[in-house]
Order: sequence, then structure tokens, then C-alpha cells
Amino acid sequence: MAEIIPEDIKEDLAKACILHQRTAADHEKCLEFNKLMAELLGRLEDAGCYRTADRVMGILLDCNPKEGARCDNANRISDKMKKF
Repeated sequence: MAEIIPEDIKEDLAKACILHQRTAADHEKCLEFNKLMAELLGRLEDAGCYRTADRVMGILLDCNPKEGARCDNANRISDKMKKF
């Protein structure tokens, strides 16, 4: 059975996808993306969307913002974001 993700969460997931495209070389954007995904994780769990929450958790496990360094996992995270 497919999850019914609330529209506001869908919109923020789309925003996160666009945001991640800009993050690889911008530490501030990377932190913003990480924070947004962490907030979305809680909202998805509250909405009972556990499969999608698990996917977001997988992204957060790979997302480790480092100041002054290009993201080593940017391509892997981009691939996961495209699946949304």
C-alpha cells in the first residue's frame, strides 16, 4: 500500500531536492539542507509515513556537512534525492 504523504511535506521534499543541487560546494546550503531533511524526518514519522522517513534517514546518514570541504557523498545523496 502506498503511503499518503501530506502535501506540505511533498512540497518541502521538492524544495530539499532543489536545495541539494546547490549544496555540494556551499557549506551554508549544505547545513540548510541537512536541517530541512532532519525536520522532514520528524514530520514524516508524525504523519505515519515510515517508508519515506526511512529513506530520509538514509540520506541523513550520508549527509555530513564539513566546513571548507566539498561533500564526498554529494553524488550518492543526489541519486537518493532523485528517487523522491
